[in-house]
Amino acid sequence: MRFWARLTTAAFFVFALAITVAAQAPSQAPSDDLASLRQQAAAGDAQAEFALGNRYYRGVGVGQNYDQALLWYRKSAGQGFAAAQNQLGSMYQHKWGVERDYKIAAAYYKSAANQGYAPAESNLAFMFQTGLYLKHDLKQAFAWYRKAADQNFADAEEELGYFHQNGYAVKRDYAQALIWYRRSADHGSANAENQLGFMAEMGWGEPQDYDVARSWYYKAAEHGSDTAQENIGYDFQYGTGVPIDYDQARTWYYRAADQGNGDALNQLGWMYQYGQGVKQDDGEALRWYELSAQTGNTHGQNNLQAFTDDLKYQRGAVLANAINEKVDDPALLRAQRWAEIRDLRARITGLESDAVQQDDLANQLEGMGNGKPDAISKTFHGMGKVGAVKFHVEAAKYRAEAAGLREQLAELENQTAVTP
Repeated sequence: MRFWARLTTAAFFVFALAITVAAQAPSQAPSDDLASLRQQAAAGDAQAEFALGNRYYRGVGVGQNYDQALLWYRKSAGQGFAAAQNQLGSMYQHKWGVERDYKIAAAYYKSAANQGYAPAESNLAFMFQTGLYLKHDLKQAFAWYRKAADQNFADAEEELGYFHQNGYAVKRDYAQALIWYRRSADHGSANAENQLGFMAEMGWGEPQDYDVARSWYYKAAEHGSDTAQENIGYDFQYGTGVPIDYDQARTWYYRAADQGNGDALNQLGWMYQYGQGVKQDDGEALRWYELSAQTGNTHGQNNLQAFTDDLKYQRGAVLANAINEKVDDPALLRAQRWAEIRDLRARITGLESDAVQQDDLANQLEGMGNGKPDAISKTFHGMGKVGAVKFHVEAAKYRAEAAGLREQLAELENQTAVTP
């Protein structure tokens, strides 16, 4: 069964790491030289503060440090710099370097969106669309997407296409959906290109045309859309508009799988389970399903459970053999490495976020009674400093663990870079 992928809204969170706002731009652009950039930021230049925050956030020219990134983002945001406000909103929404807090995220998005900053308008729209802290309101979501789309912001244009395609907040209108998808595609959205392929394949708003659909899928795939890569693989696997070609199907599934596409991982499991273009292999099928399930893919989870049950209850010892079987398929080993890389990155981010939270708690304790001359305040200040030690120790422990994981990550990324 084909499970068509809609727009992956989670991918629309925009970090705006290189976007500036003309109305807020200082007389002098941020320097590429780190020392000069520090001087500009220290002098209170909001755009330089934002640029320095980006350096620390991404670890460019400096060690990655969420504490320092937050410090400089907050300085920039405090001066009303919209890109910094939007970035902080994203960090609070996704628990990147801070404890997740949708209320704070929404506040930052609103501040930036009220300045007409398109990425923040789109992010705020998403919060209305999904009901994250803000009340679920598709009309408000549509309105904010439209504001961003009027600035040619590709992700928002794509969402307007999806709203028209499905009749969200507006009457279903495939013609309007196509208009917005084409605008988004013209502005560089691979996801919109994929969606145009889907519309052509389904014959929505235009005559059904598999050749047109594939041309859009190929464009999107070459622009990095793992969903389009999976869609092409599916067409070859099941002969949708093309002759069945299992080799081509696997080739495209492998490309999508390298990006963690759960549907592609699941389909590869299916092909090995039933021997479609490959020798039937229970062990390899099981591992592809496991990788799919690890991404949270429902189909992979269901197939993993069903296949495991089949091996266990209907064929006895076959399950143990499949689990213990050594698999030397380079594509599978590569997919497993990418899964480990994604897991390590997520764990590192989580540990860094926990460390920042521990330091924040320590700072709160250290500030107890600070600046007040009376004896009681001094006592509380002393108690706070003592209590803060525990949290600083925890923060250091988390950072040490994150550092160890970074070493593992670097080694694994190096292996992936040199292994075909």
